[in-house]
Amino acid sequence: MEILVFGVQADEKPLIERAFAGHHEVRCVDVFLNEDTAPIAAGYEAVSTSVNAVLDRHVLNILAAGGTRMIAQRSTGFNNIDLAVAERLGMTVARVSSYSPYAVAEFAWTLALAVNRRIVRASVRTRDFDFRLDGLMGRDLHGRTVGVLGTGKIGEAFTRIAHGFGMRLLGWDVAENPACMELGMKYVAKERLLAESDLVTLHVPLMPETRHLVDADALKAMKDDAILVNSSRGGLIDTAALVAELREGRFTGIGLDVYEAEAGLFFQDRSLEAVDDDTLARLVTFPNVLVTSHQAYYTEDAVGQIVDATVRNVLDYKAGRRSENVLVPRT
Repeated sequence: MEILVFGVQADEKPLIERAFAGHHEVRCVDVFLNEDTAPIAAGYEAVSTSVNAVLDRHVLNILAAGGTRMIAQRSTGFNNIDLAVAERLGMTVARVSSYSPYAVAEFAWTLALAVNRRIVRASVRTRDFDFRLDGLMGRDLHGRTVGVLGTGKIGEAFTRIAHGFGMRLLGWDVAENPACMELGMKYVAKERLLAESDLVTLHVPLMPETRHLVDADALKAMKDDAILVNSSRGGLIDTAALVAELREGRFTGIGLDVYEAEAGLFFQDRSLEAVDDDTLARLVTFPNVLVTSHQAYYTEDAVGQIVDATVRNVLDYKAGRRSENVLVPRT
């Protein structure tokens, strides 16, 4: 069986080809799966997709009509897939339920430290041989309060690093993590966490009940000099409301690795095109905002684990096995 793999980055291609060697043939393409590109999957029983693929009713029907019976998504998130339609069409859907939590947690800290210590501005200045320190003053994080929204594996990894910094730990989640509590984390209501935290980080999945978890009211509840980091899903933050608060001069720094309208933008070179997303265009103009293109997971360790899990998902599909990665089982 040959698998068509959508949205493959240059660094990923050798990893994918090596992992599938001896099992199945793979064809890697750099385009992302959407309604325009779905027809090229005709004749492929299995396809693999990235987190920014569009797998709505229209795309799934095109895939099914072309003979696709299995979708192996290379991410933990699956809010981009209409599972009900996939099940109705008799398609098997699997994801990667977990990979290195350290990749994302460490990158979230990279964003937090970068905006706190004005690293991007400092780097640009030194390239121009401007070695002044004006406007580069940051703050010690030791002794300050961090609020972790979502204390699963990634949130726990972030908390362990925060504990190493000597920070006061506040957490919010539907279930308390004993490992975080052993580190001294105190679970509180979201409103209290936002009001007391000097650094707020998001590590919850995107679901209907978490969409715009950080909305206009939540942003207003935060300290004026707080740092906000999101390395989970863009839809957790109401970006328009965030821009409105930034226009008022609030927040020490904002570090975003995700954006709620990133599909069609992230993972692509749009540098020679006019940007028609006014919200994103305004967001990146603020000197205290750092935006990266959904790269928190992008380490050799994490990507290797994602690829290996994807291969196992395809092999399980062919063998009729079911694992914890299966979202819609084979019928």
